[in-house]
Amino acid sequence: MTTGIWNKKRICYDQDMKAVRGLEPGVLSTFRLFIGVQLAISSLGAIANWLIPLHTPTEIIRHLSAIASTTAIFTQFTIIAVESGVLFIYLSFPGLQRMLKSFYLPIGIAWAAAGPIFSPYIERHFAGNNMPEFFLQTAFWQQIILLFIPLIVVSWGYSIQKVVVFCGLTTALNLVLLFSNTVLLETGLLRSLLGILFIQIVAFLLVGHMIVRLVSVQRLQRQRLTEANVQLAQHASTLEQLTISRERNRLARELHDTLAHSLSGVAVQLEAIDTLLDTNSGEVKNLLGQSLATTRSGLTETRRALQALRASPLEDLGLALAVRNLAESVASRNGLKLRLEVPERLENLSPDLEQGIYRVVQEALENVAKHASARDVRVQLSQNNGCLDVTISDNGRGFDPKNIDLLNQFGIQGMRERTEMLGGSLEVESRPEGGTTIQLAWRGGV
Repeated sequence: MTTGIWNKKRICYDQDMKAVRGLEPGVLSTFRLFIGVQLAISSLGAIANWLIPLHTPTEIIRHLSAIASTTAIFTQFTIIAVESGVLFIYLSFPGLQRMLKSFYLPIGIAWAAAGPIFSPYIERHFAGNNMPEFFLQTAFWQQIILLFIPLIVVSWGYSIQKVVVFCGLTTALNLVLLFSNTVLLETGLLRSLLGILFIQIVAFLLVGHMIVRLVSVQRLQRQRLTEANVQLAQHASTLEQLTISRERNRLARELHDTLAHSLSGVAVQLEAIDTLLDTNSGEVKNLLGQSLATTRSGLTETRRALQALRASPLEDLGLALAVRNLAESVASRNGLKLRLEVPERLENLSPDLEQGIYRVVQEALENVAKHASARDVRVQLSQNNGCLDVTISDNGRGFDPKNIDLLNQFGIQGMRERTEMLGGSLEVESRPEGGTTIQLAWRGGV
């Protein structure tokens, strides 16, 4: 069982690590959101610039040389809108991702970068030489803003090496387009545009490095959290198996001390009856009475043991009354003088905590009844500021706590482990002929 849970958790861990090494969660949805916003803004810009010439007097347009400027801006917004629209459709079909697999995101990044890079040169082609230099510089600055979208995706989804490659390719493509346009070089804008490209590559490297560092920290935290969850699941499974094993051992002890003893006694008495059946009818009748008494006693003890294993008083009464009834039952059954200090009710205790404490008290009282040979027993339970203290003491024969065999026999090690699982501590004080005191302290409310 433990191996199966561990293997299942290991598979989940491997899948999570594969996701970490591949596409980061949320990259595609964020990429699609950015492109959708870009599509909306560029579409509105294209519509607005298309309407300007329809409502502006011709002589004013000519006086301001605005025809070329308006055409350039309209062309720019149109190019961006078309590029964004196609890319948005591309990112909205999950089937393409399943078909293209590892090529899916790089194609989207390349498409998102190509539009802003080619846009200034296409604008100048449509506007001609009448395009003001100011608008060409503005187009290059706008290119930086639009290229931040694929840059963020590259930084988020890949390594710093891929960021450097992205910055190098976008800059190289800009330089090729810039130096291949001889008309553009004759305008004297070369130095200004090269300065913008230099600012672009420096800004991209800084922003990309920062995002990669942040994502790396996030990946490391997720990896450590996954490993911690696997270890926690394995630890919980181990504790579960130990708990089951202890309960089985406890059940075996209960059945041995009740049902087995009773059946053994009945078997001996029945053998004596069989021997005396034809010779001494009076003795046979006496032995039959003893057998019936032993059977009833064994049945009563077995029912008590089964009821104790179910711990049903907790469901009906709560921890305080269940402990009170348990202590009174043990004291009455074994002729012990009981000193009971238990409140009527306890507040804000989880079912698991109540169950664990009840089991510890039950084990301690059973030890008093079976091993201590005590006359008096004291049970004290108190709650203060969310903290819980339980004390079970007797005036019996006691034992030497250094004797490990006795500790195992009395189930003290099991009580201590159960208490530690609850987040508490268990102290045992005892000495030969000096009684025993068991103190449980739980500080979960602090």
